[in-house]
Amino acid sequence: MSLHPAYFTTRFRVAQAPPEWPSAFIIVTAYATTGERWTDEENARADEGLRTRISQLAVWHWPVTGYDPTTGHAEPGWAIGLDRDDGVRLGIEFRQDAIFCVTDDELEVVSCRTGEVSRVGAFRIRLGE
Repeated sequence: MSLHPAYFTTRFRVAQAPPEWPSAFIIVTAYATTGERWTDEENARADEGLRTRISQLAVWHWPVTGYDPTTGHAEPGWAIGLDRDDGVRLGIEFRQDAIFCVTDDELEVVSCRTGEVSRVGAFRIRLGE
């Protein structure tokens, strides 16, 4: 398996849940690619670039933070109303290793490098804190 094990334990939190989650969306961040370290300024710049790009796409989006429940590492990102292929292209554009896809509450992780798709489990049970 080429996907980092952290993807399979990632949980998500939102400051406030949207009125309704769409039946299909992707989750992506612009923060440092898994295994890399970027400065706070680099991460902030990348996140602002992603926010601008989402605005240009004019699609449903909602802020969501992915986090590791063991280490506490967290990355703010976005749930976005895009399909898997468009989501992977966006992930590649923002130098991401992988994105998450949600379809009918089923969470998958998708490699931006190889297209490998792995089922993670139900999305809503991973919403916490």
